[in-house]
Amino acid sequence: MFTGIIEEIGQIATIEKGSKSAKLTISAKKILEDICLGDSIAVNGICLTACHISKQYFTADVMAETMNRSNLGNLQKGSHVNLERAMPANGRFGGHIVSGHVDGIGTIINLKREENAVWVTIKANEKILKYVVEKGSIAIDGISLTIAYVDDNCFKVSIIPHTADETILLKKKVGDTVNLECDIIAKYIEKLLFHKEQKSTEKKGITLEFLQENGFHSI
Repeated sequence: MFTGIIEEIGQIATIEKGSKSAKLTISAKKILEDICLGDSIAVNGICLTACHISKQYFTADVMAETMNRSNLGNLQKGSHVNLERAMPANGRFGGHIVSGHVDGIGTIINLKREENAVWVTIKANEKILKYVVEKGSIAIDGISLTIAYVDDNCFKVSIIPHTADETILLKKKVGDTVNLECDIIAKYIEKLLFHKEQKSTEKKGITLEFLQENGFHSI
């Protein structure tokens, strides 16, 4: 589990792309101080396993499912990425619950400065936007951010100078894509409510009350 508080900006040293998968070697400093082989590291919000570690690099395999759901396929040698180690049990919970399992990608459609902050507008599909609520949380390329506006086509976040300095988000431009992970609590609530509703319908069966509720009336 992660918190969405980025610890370091790393750089892609090498990328080996297969037909559907990839292997990334990423240069870093801070996060390499206390990680072990097999540890989880969030790379642009995606939970990857460190399969090789050196003093300056770590390597991670990326499977086809991850490539399909994220923008990792757009990375090239020299690309910068947000990095975060898994949260220790005794650590501060500074962001929100981030699993590192992205729901999909969004596209930056506007960047607008407002005094010391920058508004970022991101277009996303309906499957993602249904979990996006004003003043709720979302992970954008692994960054825990608060949603300031949402409608049927897009949502907006406001980036303060510290976030701009410590992450790659404002290094992107209009048209670039970002990885999105919605608040996992919303997805669990939806699943539980759907399951409850489904069970209730199954229990009812076809009754007179059920037919009346669905528009059928006796003559």
